Amino acid sequence: MNLIFRNARLVCPEGGEREGELYVANHEIAAQAPDGARVIDCGGRLLAPALTDLGVFAMDKAACRAGGIARIGLMPDQSPVLDGPGIVQRAADMGKPELWVHPIAAATRGLEGKDLAEFAINAEAGARAVATGRSWIADSGVMRRVLAYARDCGLTVIAHAEDGGLGGQAVATEGETATRLGLPAAPAVAEALAIARDLMLAQETGAAIHFRQVTTAYGFDLIREAKSKGLAVTCGITPAHLLLSDINVTDFRTFARLSPPLRDESDRQAALEALADGTIDLLCSSHDPRGPEEKRLPFADAMPGMAGAETLLALGLGLVRDGRIALGRLFALVASNPAKLLGIEAGTLAPGMPADLVLIDPDAPWQIDSDRMAGKAGNTPFDGLPVQGKAVRLFKGGAEIG
Repeated sequence: MNLIFRNARLVCPEGGEREGELYVANHEIAAQAPDGARVIDCGGRLLAPALTDLGVFAMDKAACRAGGIARIGLMPDQSPVLDGPGIVQRAADMGKPELWVHPIAAATRGLEGKDLAEFAINAEAGARAVATGRSWIADSGVMRRVLAYARDCGLTVIAHAEDGGLGGQAVATEGETATRLGLPAAPAVAEALAIARDLMLAQETGAAIHFRQVTTAYGFDLIREAKSKGLAVTCGITPAHLLLSDINVTDFRTFARLSPPLRDESDRQAALEALADGTIDLLCSSHDPRGPEEKRLPFADAMPGMAGAETLLALGLGLVRDGRIALGRLFALVASNPAKLLGIEAGTLAPGMPADLVLIDPDAPWQIDSDRMAGKAGNTPFDGLPVQGKAVRLFKGGAEIG
């Protein structure tokens, strides 16, 4: 496990890019070259912290390997739901040895939004946060207790921001596209209403809250205001909500049926502004692989979700090439910030950190092809898109994942 990475362009979330060498000794990044180390010539490619993907709905080792992901924050929406210590512990062990799996426990039993789960016991079993799952907790009293209990246990609450009373059975965002297609739709303000309530409860309880996906201009305004007040609030987004809008569902493409649904162009532009000004804290894949039996259906009957793990890095590098963000900022969004939220010391190239590393060819051209993806399914809204940048080699604790 003693390695010397030579001729590399090192990418540090906190320090940008520099040329040089990186040392690994005893599974960790070292300050000095270790004795008897194996030399790996990086050929001038990028060497960066491996990705930590927060908010994954399925453990998919092949997709993670292809996407340069060494750690995932696994959502509680599993079968069975991650609401007890035994289930949480089993989930944490599922990724070994290829993948670090950090379970996110259910905030309520069975994710039913009623009775609180056992936060402290689940945390002892390995849970790194608690979450409301794919749905919003409608009962404000329950949500207040969730936040207060999580605060006492030192856990962040990961919330889904979509008012259920407005969202209902909607599959699209209210607007011209949904009207022309005749799709059940909810107004975009459903997101802001959910965020506003939960922010008030977080302020009242002093809890830390993370909104897994924020996708609307109103929502970003609320997050900015909360941050200016000093609230412990963070938010994430997927590449889909940065690069696509509701016009991408015009031909009833079920690969573009997501949760939350794609927004209109003004909200997409607001998301890009929020990315640029630092309102958005992390970029996630929301990896949710689904096969043809769940996607090749009428749009309203298809299940929401996308296979995003193996395209997250390439799409993020596209944002860098387009001048939306700097390279160091990208790896803060996909590596150091997600790790920090989960309370994990990882995601940077500092000595003493785990040697979770990804070697990247930033210029490698390829085309996203839903039929040839490495993971469990290829339900990507980016099917057919030409991209640049690929994870060439992945290391977990200094051991190469092949």
